Amino acid sequence: MTARTGATQSAHPERPGRSDGVCNEFTVFTEIKPGHADAMRQDLAMLADATNDERVHAALRQIGTLHDARHVIFDNDTRHMFASVFDGSWDTYIDDFAQTDVGDRFDKVFSHTEGFPGVKDPGVKDWFVSHQEPAGVFVSSYPDLTVQQVWKDQRVSEAFQAVLDTPEFRAALDNPANAELMATPAFQKLLEEASA
Repeated sequence: MTARTGATQSAHPERPGRSDGVCNEFTVFTEIKPGHADAMRQDLAMLADATNDERVHAALRQIGTLHDARHVIFDNDTRHMFASVFDGSWDTYIDDFAQTDVGDRFDKVFSHTEGFPGVKDPGVKDWFVSHQEPAGVFVSSYPDLTVQQVWKDQRVSEAFQAVLDTPEFRAALDNPANAELMATPAFQKLLEEASA
């Protein structure tokens, strides 16, 4: 007997999509319900406006694995594509959306597509698998960095830049007692990278 967690097991053991390092791609193609393209377009416009909403950014921080995402309406308003790049497990990625405000917005957009059961529905993973197509090629500019690492690198860079901009740091650079440290290749590389 296998222990089960709260996650729903899929009837499809395979999870389509390509990976590059820690980054995974997710691309879904759906049929738009007849007469729903304009309503979907309006919901996408509201979603685009919501990207300035702090709740959306808080939800994305809560998910913590989404690098980027996009929706496209195409084929004369009959088809929809959702594509994203994420870190970690496919199942966890889908589960995480259902737990945030992003999931509610996701439901609103996907409600205009044929057969979408809702992001909280136990069958949603099977629905996604049946509509997912792996990319022919998938390449990440930073395949070894998770979203969490990118955010940390940004925080460290901002903090380091703040130190570089202080009079105390300038004074430390001019202090002869620090000449040996500043002459090391590691310190020189650090300054070089900071000024790039």
